[in-house]
Amino acid sequence: MEEWITRFSSDLVGRLTGPMTFRLVLQPTMAMFYAIRDGLKDARAGHPPYLWTIFTDPHERKRLMKEGWQAVLRVILLGVGMDAIYQVMEFRHIYLGELAIVVACLAFLPYLLVRGPINRLARGVHPRPKGAITR
Repeated sequence: MEEWITRFSSDLVGRLTGPMTFRLVLQPTMAMFYAIRDGLKDARAGHPPYLWTIFTDPHERKRLMKEGWQAVLRVILLGVGMDAIYQVMEFRHIYLGELAIVVACLAFLPYLLVRGPINRLARGVHPRPKGAITR
């Protein structure tokens, strides 16, 4: 276990300077683009912030998580492909645990963190319409 942690941490640091570093900017940027799009859509519909609703409304959680995964699926698939190529180039192996963690951090986490605040900002600019249905 300790060997895995050591390898993972050194591999993670190596990703910052190795080949294909553009993906460290590209993936979060694309995820944030989708988060902005969906956050604005939520604000227009009068829905509460995305991540807050996931944590506080167990009835909506599954649907919202599925919606979020579908929204960033292309970014996730692109991230899986790019990290797999990177790992083969650098390590001659694909480490699935590292791949999953890196892709989640670069693609899905930015989406989760940006969608709700964009919704709140947009609702400040465009207040919720009267009679809007909230989730």
